[in-house]
Amino acid sequence: MIVTITMNPSVDMSYPLPHLKLDDVNRVAEVSKTAGGKGLNVSRVLHELGKEVLATGVIGGHLGAFIKDQLTAAGILHDFTEIKEESRNSIAILHDGGKQTELLEKGPFVTQEEEQRFILRYQYLLKKCSLVTISGSLAAGLSVNLYEQLIELANREQVRVLLDTSGESLKAAVASKNKPYLIKPNETEIAELLGIAKAEKTSLIEQLQHPLFDGISWVVVSMGAAGAIAKHHQKFYRVTIPKIDVVNPVGSGDATLAGLAAGIKDGCSDEELLKWGMTTGMLNALEVKTGHINPKKAAGLFKQITIEQVEE
Repeated sequence: MIVTITMNPSVDMSYPLPHLKLDDVNRVAEVSKTAGGKGLNVSRVLHELGKEVLATGVIGGHLGAFIKDQLTAAGILHDFTEIKEESRNSIAILHDGGKQTELLEKGPFVTQEEEQRFILRYQYLLKKCSLVTISGSLAAGLSVNLYEQLIELANREQVRVLLDTSGESLKAAVASKNKPYLIKPNETEIAELLGIAKAEKTSLIEQLQHPLFDGISWVVVSMGAAGAIAKHHQKFYRVTIPKIDVVNPVGSGDATLAGLAAGIKDGCSDEELLKWGMTTGMLNALEVKTGHINPKKAAGLFKQITIEQVEE
């Protein structure tokens, strides 16, 4: 089983409008409300790939109950730690021919006692799974080094962790002696981790040879339409993907992580693993709904991806 962790889930609301009128009334004919958060996008894609998955994290209030109901209706197993404060809303206003204005609530404050209850539950779940994905930001109140703690606990149980986060949480995890099995930063995040100025002309492959990444089995740097550069131990790969007609790119990074997790779970070769990650990312971009794929389209995209091993 794969366990997905979302420490600041939300109810994602989409408001489509022909035109957004400021300082006026805007009437919305159709509203979409879904269980949101990067880890829940991973959960849905894994479920649609036919993988056994369980979603966990912290959740609270009426919005938390809505999120759980949505997951149950989709047939996705979940085991969240309940918190006192209400989970958050994330509002996207789609307007004026492709513009998107977002209103993102900060979310709940999680107490130390609630954090400890989650950690205890997580330790129990580690006994039942072979792989963990950790995605997104931390809710207010949670320890900055929480992800580092979760990775350490998983490593003790020989459970591999795939980490997709940014900022201080990513820095703490990468700098720790307890390394995740895989990270999925973008080029900007790699530069920030290494303190590289934009003017410096070092290649991405040179950057990935930095000692900071020692002990991390996989570093997959996705570059949107340009594909990806990946490092597996001392091997480097350049991934080239076909051009597609993007419908909705939001959540494609989460779908990529789901594909990588599925490939690792199935014991795929390096090439197959990278192809699955890129395929699921593209499949998400072809769908209107975020965090969804059509597996029937996978084979056609999979065979169009090329993987080239490159020298250090």
